[in-house]
Amino acid sequence: MILYAVAVLVGLGLLGLSSSIRVVKQFERGVVFRFGRVQPAVRGPGLMLLIPIADRLEKVNMQIITMPVPAQDGITRDNVTVRVDAVVYFNVADPVRVAVDVQDYVSAIGQVAQTSLRSIIGKSELDDLLSNREGLNQGLELMIDSPALGWGVQIDRVEIKDVVLPDSMKRSMSRQAEAERERRARIITADGELQASAKLAQAAEAMTEHPAALQLRLLQTVVEVAAEKNSTLVLPFPVELLRFLERATPQTAHGPTRTAEPTTSPANVSDEPSTRHTQHVPVDVRGFALEQSRFG
Repeated sequence: MILYAVAVLVGLGLLGLSSSIRVVKQFERGVVFRFGRVQPAVRGPGLMLLIPIADRLEKVNMQIITMPVPAQDGITRDNVTVRVDAVVYFNVADPVRVAVDVQDYVSAIGQVAQTSLRSIIGKSELDDLLSNREGLNQGLELMIDSPALGWGVQIDRVEIKDVVLPDSMKRSMSRQAEAERERRARIITADGELQASAKLAQAAEAMTEHPAALQLRLLQTVVEVAAEKNSTLVLPFPVELLRFLERATPQTAHGPTRTAEPTTSPANVSDEPSTRHTQHVPVDVRGFALEQSRFG
């Protein structure tokens, strides 16, 4: 009988000892409530001894928690209906305040994030939601962090994940982007024509000063066309080339030139000597030399 009693006492002692020994992990902190009163000292990781019946331990996770914010429908400041979702990264900064001041801090942060996201949608324009994500993320982080600090929670980062637009707005934006690209294409084309006209004007001035450049350009065009070998080439003869040849031809005297050459006939040596007269005609403007001879 005595042995049974001793065994019961030993079992109760071991049970009480096991309930008074707790282990806190590295990423956790322990908050001790003694007879319902919180102890200011936060227990760190490792083996912890509690007073049986008097102490109650509550573990608080100190890791960064990733909480997705459900997509929220809203109307932007420029009256566009959008659907925006986000994600919040936060962790516990004060375990005692988290355990005492708020019942479920994760749910509280989720509700604040949803209301703040709807508020930031109403204050922003569509262009800001699409292009100025960094500024909106910082504003949303400040809106969530303000009440979270009173609960012992620190907001690490807030990111807007996606912005869903109506189909009609997508089509309108597509037409706007297409019109913008068309405008840029026309400006680029007009700029190219302006630069080409300036270069052509310089080329025309050079050809005016040097008429032979026009003939060289004509020959280059003929070479380019003849390289295909699949077409008939009709070569024009420019008037400028004729004028160039006219200026390049040396001017000679238009008066007749007479030269006397004695001729002797072996058959009749007593005949009077005859004279052969030759007249030279100047070169024609088309570059063909003409010569006429008259014998007297």
